[in-house]
Amino acid sequence: MPWLFNWNDYDSQATAKAFDTALHLGTLVAVFIYLRRELVVYLRSGLQVAFRRQSASPVIGKQAWFLVASAIPAGVVGVIFEDSITEKLGTPNLIAISLIVFGLLLVWADRRATAAQSSHDVTNLSLRDALIIGTAQVLALNPGTSRSGITITAARLSGYSRDAAARLSFLMSVPIIGGAVVFKLAQLWRDGIPEGLAVPMLVGIVSAGISGWVAMWSMIRLVRTKSFSPYVVYRVVFGAAILLLVATNFR
Repeated sequence: MPWLFNWNDYDSQATAKAFDTALHLGTLVAVFIYLRRELVVYLRSGLQVAFRRQSASPVIGKQAWFLVASAIPAGVVGVIFEDSITEKLGTPNLIAISLIVFGLLLVWADRRATAAQSSHDVTNLSLRDALIIGTAQVLALNPGTSRSGITITAARLSGYSRDAAARLSFLMSVPIIGGAVVFKLAQLWRDGIPEGLAVPMLVGIVSAGISGWVAMWSMIRLVRTKSFSPYVVYRVVFGAAILLLVATNFR
């Protein structure tokens, strides 16, 4: 988006990272609000299993830790290669190609799963599935891939229903985004908030929270009433538009 609209508001890398932290925090708040009931159950059961409380639901408690484990692959890769990802990825051409390729991959996976009558529910989550879907999140470190899109793709290929795939994607966003927020907040605490950025960061948190909640609500409603096709069409059209702009030197 900054490239498309020629936004050059970041006067330094520190400013860009600080604002990125605000956006991640806003998204995390949106997930907490949207999935608050499920998250409370997972948190309670997960802690009970960890401390061997007899009142724990062992299945849900274990699955809570499976969700945490799903963040490990992308978390490790993200921390190790953070600078390389920032410097080498995110070019307009790569973003456009990623939008198109991973969009088409999603619709292929969805149709394949539909033909196979995949119907696993969130309660069927295993450690193996969590790690497979979690590993797919590594691809989302590349801008344009979409973390939700690639995890839904992996979940559909793992046999989950559309609704379950979407909910798993949102649930798995908590540990990975939460970990990123903690990591980035620690850096922000060390370096301090750039001068004059406090208000823009607050606006960014609120905006990201609202748009994140709307996106989750829309995705769940979409998969329950139709399919992922409208989402894929948007990705392909947007990706093609970016490639056209690059080819014509419009930007």
